[in-house]
Amino acid sequence: MIKKNIRSFDVLGNIAIIKFPKGMKNKDKKNYAEKILRQNKSIKTVLEKTGKFKGRLRKQETKYLAGEKTKEALYKENSCIFRFNVDKVYFSPRLSSERKEIAEKIKKGDKVLVMFAGVAPYSIVIAKNSMAKEVYSNEINREANKYAKLNIELNKLKDKVILLPGNIKKIAIKLKKQNKKFDAIVMPRPQLKENFLKEAFMLSKKGTKIFYYDFCKEDEIDSVIEKIKLEAKKLRKKIKILKVKKSGEIAPYKFRVRVDFIVLN
Repeated sequence: MIKKNIRSFDVLGNIAIIKFPKGMKNKDKKNYAEKILRQNKSIKTVLEKTGKFKGRLRKQETKYLAGEKTKEALYKENSCIFRFNVDKVYFSPRLSSERKEIAEKIKKGDKVLVMFAGVAPYSIVIAKNSMAKEVYSNEINREANKYAKLNIELNKLKDKVILLPGNIKKIAIKLKKQNKKFDAIVMPRPQLKENFLKEAFMLSKKGTKIFYYDFCKEDEIDSVIEKIKLEAKKLRKKIKILKVKKSGEIAPYKFRVRVDFIVLN
């Protein structure tokens, strides 16, 4: 059967990306892709996911199956529009509600920093859906920064979103020298060993809210919180945990976790 073991697929605007079970014949894959095109008029291209997101730049591999031969998506969410190449940059439509929730937590006049910003979905959704004064968007991937620049222009936010391309470690040192501090720092961090909390604390002040993402099993959530507290203690920062939330299952029994906390000094 064609449908056997096929989970729901990701839709990125005009592109659908499917992960097929191992051993499925190419003919069945093509038939399934054609069926998706027939049943969904807004989907113009169907791709097969052939590799996981990997590396610091979180790139994935896909293979063309049916429809228009392109890997460039045009995607809409939260009154915003985004363009990007699905193989060259990371983008998760499953974080749409997360982005909206964070935007709702931003106060009028806030200066916001988004680390690991990719093609700027968090930065743009926050800028468009909050009364933030300005949003700084940091990303190391050059290709993602090209699309971020385009997306800022598409959403008419050139006066509100400031691109900060490059390594956050170097960027944080530069911003510290400029005595730049933020009211809110968003950290949709990839699965890396480094936590980059040092850089976040470096750019925080009394009252800064930090939204920190990590990946762990359910019984490891407490250790994520302890890691944050330990890093704060090392840097002589007092913090208060505001909220701990599971923001989606990324593998069996493994979750994306968001920890919201406020800096008290």
